[in-house]
This record gives sequence, C-alpha cells and structure tokens, in this order.
Amino acid sequence: MNRELDAAVRAARAAGAITLSRLGELSQPEIVEKVSKDFVTEVDRQCEATITSIIMEQFPDDSLLCEEGTLNDGRSGRTWIIDPLDGTLNFIHSFPVFSISIALRGADGDLLTGVVYQPVLDELFTATKGGGAFLNGGRIRVSDRESKEIFMFATGLPFREYHYLDAYVAMMREVIRDSAGIRRAGSAAIDLAYTAAGRFDGFWEYRLNPWDFSAGVLLVREAGGIVTGFDGSDDVFAHSSILAGSSVTHPLLLDIARRNFQGEMLRERGC
Repeated sequence: MNRELDAAVRAARAAGAITLSRLGELSQPEIVEKVSKDFVTEVDRQCEATITSIIMEQFPDDSLLCEEGTLNDGRSGRTWIIDPLDGTLNFIHSFPVFSISIALRGADGDLLTGVVYQPVLDELFTATKGGGAFLNGGRIRVSDRESKEIFMFATGLPFREYHYLDAYVAMMREVIRDSAGIRRAGSAAIDLAYTAAGRFDGFWEYRLNPWDFSAGVLLVREAGGIVTGFDGSDDVFAHSSILAGSSVTHPLLLDIARRNFQGEMLRERGC
C-alpha cells in the first residue's frame, strides 16, 4: 500500500468510527440546513476535521477540496477531494446507508487514489491508478451481465433543482423498460463503489459535486468499467454528471441520456 492510499484508508476508518459512535444519537441542534433540503451535522464536521488532519500531517503541500469547506491551498498541484459523510440525510434518519469518500487528484488532473468506506458493513473499497480496484483486499470487477432482463441500475433523484425533473423522469422510464429494476441508496459514492463491485450494472446521476463522485469514478475505471459525463466525455469534472457501467451497460445509459438530456446540456453550455 502506497503512502497516499494508506493515509486515505486510515482517515476513512477514523471518520467511520465517529459515524458509528453517533448513529442514532444526533440531537436537533446538531443538524443545520445549509440550503433548502441540504443538511450538515456536527458529525460531518467532526469527520472532515479528522480526515483532513490525517491527510495534512502526511501531505502538507497538497490542496484540499472538501464538502464542508475545509481548505488548504497547497503548492504540489495535487488535490484531496473529500466527502466526510456521503448520505447525510440517511444518517440523520438513522438509515444505515452512508459512506466516507476520499480521492486524490494529481497535478495533471488524473485521479490517483480513491477510497470509499461504508462503516456499517465495514466495507472498504480502494483503488489506485493502474493498480486495480479492491473490496476489503479482494479484487473487484464491474458486472459481466449482458441481458437487459436482469440489469439492476442505481441513480439519485433531484432534491433541490427541479428544472431537469422532466428529463430525469423520462430517462428513468426508459431505464425501467430496459432493466429489471432501479435502486436509490442516497449515497453516490456507494452507488459507484457497488457498480465497481458488480452489484449494480450501472449508475447515473445528473449534477453531482466532485466530492460525491471522485473516489467512485476511479473505483469503476480500475474495476474495468467506463465512466463519462452525460455527453460521453471522459472529463467528468467538466459538467459533474455521471454515467458509469460496463462495456454493455454504459452505452445503453449514454444513448438514453443523450436523448433525454440534450436540451439540458445545451442550456448548460448557453446554446
């Protein structure tokens, strides 16, 4: 295990221990609505402080991009992208599906290290560029299923912006027709990790933040999968919309997304 991956794993496990110690114990004053329907808790902040302390102790010249605002303007050109608690709403409701997501992006823009930790199940997903993807030390691969009748996809749902709701519902309608079912975990990091492990056959979500998807993107790619934006571009940071799957399911999702989100993508570009 290299130094970067070791630090990310230690940080994720430390944050996971905090979440388990507080699951079901939150009081109302510890929950703050940042903007409409988007919450942060004292546990999010404690986890972020713990993660960034561990990372900065080892790599003080690296930058930080964290969901709850912790910053470090480093000189190395590398950036740690951190979601200290992905699935905060689940956590608030004691719904035991949430994760810690930590990724390292290199100075050239490539993702180098990715960790997604699901503390309730003690599942540690790890990946390094060119080194493969693993679950608790065992190598994982994306699904090799080929029949639409057995595909199971994952997605998120719009909860704050509704101008693309019709496009989302139209895409869901087509995916339902071309699959056995759809699941919503409430954590994009888990959705991507499960896609990397072949549990889901694919995942899509429109308008995510880098801390939601960075670690998961590396996991899927290192597990032999394909991840692009809704426009088919490999640069997932350009529009922050994610399509992930196998060589069979990714083209299926891409075709559906292009049909239903063409207007939204043109609007984003100002066309």
